[in-house]
Amino acid sequence: MTSNWTSYFQKKLPQFTEELRKWVELESPTRDKEAVDRLGAVIAERFRELGCKVEVIEQSACGNPLRMEYGEGEEQILVLGHFDTVKEVGTIQREPWRIEAGRLYGPGTYDMKAGIAFAYFALRAIVEEKLAPGSRLVFFWNTDEETGSKWSHQLIMEEAKRSKAVLVLEPAAANGALKTSRKGCGEFVLEVSGRASHAGNDHVKGINAIEELAHHILAIQSWTDYERGTTLSVGTVKGGSATNVVPGWAEATVDVRVKTAREAERIEQLMSRLSPVISGASVRVQGGITSPPMERTEGTARLFAIAQEQARLEGFELQETSVGGASDGNFAAAAGAAVLDGLGATGDGAHAAHEHILLDEVPQRIALLLRLFLTL
Repeated sequence: MTSNWTSYFQKKLPQFTEELRKWVELESPTRDKEAVDRLGAVIAERFRELGCKVEVIEQSACGNPLRMEYGEGEEQILVLGHFDTVKEVGTIQREPWRIEAGRLYGPGTYDMKAGIAFAYFALRAIVEEKLAPGSRLVFFWNTDEETGSKWSHQLIMEEAKRSKAVLVLEPAAANGALKTSRKGCGEFVLEVSGRASHAGNDHVKGINAIEELAHHILAIQSWTDYERGTTLSVGTVKGGSATNVVPGWAEATVDVRVKTAREAERIEQLMSRLSPVISGASVRVQGGITSPPMERTEGTARLFAIAQEQARLEGFELQETSVGGASDGNFAAAAGAAVLDGLGATGDGAHAAHEHILLDEVPQRIALLLRLFLTL
């Protein structure tokens, strides 16, 4: 068995690049089921060729998620990723696949088709070099992550409950750092009803819904607590019908981010207690925290320590960080699993026109993943 897997995967880099190009050029926006399933069929076949048991989970509302299993034994490691993307079919014409100055560009490269390709090449090394993973490997490739995993999060949580560890192949953070905690997030919609009236002739008869909403906007914004890692942002506001009409309705949407389950509960309680300030107005709150926080646990700390040790064997140092965005790792953590996130590509530009991965760092990232497969 080789002692330096980075050099091993350096030799495989042309094959990796060729394979990833096929996946990127098979565009797969979440809401285009046909396109997502077309790519899913290719990914399923690649892993099936390596000896995986592949289950295509039929889903009518979005693309079919894929569950794949390799190896034997009662204990399993769950590997999570998604192959749906945010950009519509045809984006590849405007943002073509290309390699420039060591950067590999294309929609979905960084977020996160490269991560799934990492898993494929790590598993291929296991097969070709006749290695034995430390535990049975279960790969779950999601198809609705970019819209919040509405249809698949329960499947992810059930799988996570059966797993002694969960590895998430989302992109790495800055400087290649792994993500050991993520904020939970959600959205609330605040609807206010008042009474419309003529602003000149019948002003006294009106109940101004925008005025009522303004009171709640100031209250909601005040609940932000940076020390606790809690932020609330009123992102959009709508209301009224004309400047000469006292507005009878108004609406605001609120983005919420929390670091802990306790904070999620606190904010949901505060939102549920909102009540009218102006006599005659009514207030209705919808929504909630839809993605639970991924908190840094002792289990996550142990996983990170193992990853650090394995990275050092490949000659590089790993850092850890906390991020504000959510992933499927949040749902796995909510199921009680130890989760290590950010094991995918280094790069930048998720969802942006300059989305890319750093090609020179690909071999060491696959080497790290392989080592975790063999060690855990």
